[in-house]
Amino acid sequence: MHRPAVARTLPLLTVAAALVATGAAPPVAAAPAPPAKVPVAAGYGGAVASVDADASAAGIAVLRSGGNAVDAAVATAAALGVTEPYSAGIGGGGYFVYYDARARRVHTIDGRETAPATATETLFQENGQPIPFAEGQTSGLGVGVPGTPATWKSALDAWGSRPLRQLLRPAEKLARDGFTVDATFRAQTELNEARFRDFPDTSKLFLPGGSLPVVGSTFKNPDLADTYAELARKGTGALYRGPIAEDIVRTVRTPPVDPAATRRVRPGDLTTGDLRAYGTKRQEPTRVGYRGLDVYSMAPSSSGGTTVGEALNILERTDLSKLSKTQYLHHFIEASRISFADRGRWVGDPAAVDVPTRELLSQRFADSRACLIDPDRALTSPLAPGDPRHPVPCATTGQAAPTTYEGENTTHLTVADRWGNVVSYTLTIESTGGSAITVPGRGFLLNNELTDFSFAPAAPGVPDPNLPGPGKRPRSSMSPTIVLDDGRPVLAVGSPGGATIITTVLQTLTGHLDRGLPLVDAIAAPRASQRNQTTTELEPGLWNSPLRAELEALGQGFRQNPEIGAATGVQRLPDGRWLAAAETSRRGGGSAMVVHPHGRP
Repeated sequence: MHRPAVARTLPLLTVAAALVATGAAPPVAAAPAPPAKVPVAAGYGGAVASVDADASAAGIAVLRSGGNAVDAAVATAAALGVTEPYSAGIGGGGYFVYYDARARRVHTIDGRETAPATATETLFQENGQPIPFAEGQTSGLGVGVPGTPATWKSALDAWGSRPLRQLLRPAEKLARDGFTVDATFRAQTELNEARFRDFPDTSKLFLPGGSLPVVGSTFKNPDLADTYAELARKGTGALYRGPIAEDIVRTVRTPPVDPAATRRVRPGDLTTGDLRAYGTKRQEPTRVGYRGLDVYSMAPSSSGGTTVGEALNILERTDLSKLSKTQYLHHFIEASRISFADRGRWVGDPAAVDVPTRELLSQRFADSRACLIDPDRALTSPLAPGDPRHPVPCATTGQAAPTTYEGENTTHLTVADRWGNVVSYTLTIESTGGSAITVPGRGFLLNNELTDFSFAPAAPGVPDPNLPGPGKRPRSSMSPTIVLDDGRPVLAVGSPGGATIITTVLQTLTGHLDRGLPLVDAIAAPRASQRNQTTTELEPGLWNSPLRAELEALGQGFRQNPEIGAATGVQRLPDGRWLAAAETSRRGGGSAMVVHPHGRP
C-alpha cells in the first residue's frame, strides 16, 4: 500500500486539554481562534479525524490526558453537537463501531432513533396517500426517540475510562464561550432560513438578531451549554426521563410554531413512555473478507454493512488494480447498483422484519449477482433484487422497486489511541437542520429521522421492509467501517451523506485498497454514487472529465451532484504511527490531528 504524505498538526485547544486533564473551571474569556484545519496528519499517541477542528481538538485533548479512543470519540461527538448542530447532536442518533485492541475484536452499538409505540405503516399517509416529504421533515411527526446520549452511555460503560462529566466539559465550554462561524455553517443556516424562521426558538438561536450568522463572528449556545451541564451532573438518563424528556415530548406533540407561519407543521405522537423505553443494541458487526483483509461494519438496522459488504464481495473476483479508470468506475457503479437493489428488498429493522443478513453477505450470493456485470454494457435501473436465500446465477427475483429518498446530512468521526483501540462513529439528526425544531430552552435541534422510513411501499405489490412500525428503527445507510489484517487494524473510515454514505465508503475503500491511493487522496477523489436509480450522480471532478463520455459509451447515464459525502478515516502505518485523514475541500475541509506529530513522547 502507498503511504500518504504527512502534514503537521497545528496547535490544539489548550483550554480543552486543561479542562479534560484537571477538571478546573476556566476563566471567562472570548472564544479562542479555532485550530487551523489540515486534512492529513501522522504521528504517535493516537489520532482523531472529523469535519471540525474544534471537535477534533477536543478528542485529541482527551487522548493527551490519558483517555482512550472511546472517551475521545464521545468528547469529539459532543463538540460536534455544538459546531455541527445541523448534522448531529443529542437530539439524534447513530452507529458506533469499536475495535478492542486487547481482545482483537470488533463491537458495535446501534443507537438509531425509534418510532413511537403508536406508529403504524400509515404514519406518513393521509387518505391512503403519502404526505409530501416536506411535511414529514419539518414536523413533530418525523421525530424519533433520540439515541445519541444513550449511545455515549453504552460505549463508556462498556469500554470507556473517563466519566461523562469530564468528557462533556470541552463541548460545554465551546457552547458557552462560542465558536467561530465559517462559510459552511453560514451556508447551511441560509439553506434552512425559511424553516428556521417558522420556529421562534430556532430563529432566536440560529438567526441572531434576525439575521444569518456572519462568517468570522462568534456563535454561542448557552442553552446547550446548560443542557450539557445537566447531563454531566445527572447522566444521559436525564434526557430520557425528567424535565428534559418532558420538554422534548411537549415540543414534538405541540410544535412551537410562529403564529405568522404559513407552513403546515404536523404534531407527533411521542410520549415520555417512548423515551423511557429506549435502549441501544449491542450486536455483532457485519464482516466480509476482501483482498485478504477483514472488513467490519454495522449490521441492520443500518444497511451500510450489508450493502458495502455485498458490493465488496461482488468486486472480490475482479482485479480492480489492473483495470483502466473507466472500467474501474464502471465495475464500481454496477456493484453499487446491484447491492442497492438487494438492500431495498431485504434490509430493515431486524426486530420487526426478517433480514437475511448472513445470506446477503455470502460470497455465493455475491457471485450469483456479479455475473450480471457486463464490461461492455451498463445495467438499467431500477434493477430487480436477487434472492440471497436461494441464489440463482445471473437471475433476479420479483419486481424491481426504486430506491426511496434518504436525507444527505450527518457527520462522521474516527479515532485511534496509543493502545491501538479504534472507533468509527457516524451520528446524525437526518436532514441538514433536522426537523428545524429546537427544544425551547435546551439549545438542540430534534431529528427528522423517521422520514428515513418509506412513506408508502416503494412499488405497489413489492414487499418493503422499511415501512414504519411501533418502536421500529428506520433503515439507515450509515457505514462506519473498520478494516483488520490478521486481527490488527489497517484503517477505519466512514462518511455522512444519506444513502450516498454507502457508495462513498465503498469508493474510498476500493480507491485505497485496490487503486493504491493514499487514504487522504482516496477520500478526496471525485465521487460517483449509483443507488439503483436511472442515473448515477457525479461530482464535478468526474462530470467534467473525459471519463464521463467513456462511461456514457457503455450506457451509463449521469446527473451532477456538487458534493457527495464528507469522509474521515484513520490508518495504522507500517512504522507504528497513526495517520488521520479528512476531506481536503468538501464541507470546507476536514480536520485531522494526532497527539504527537513530531515523534514518540
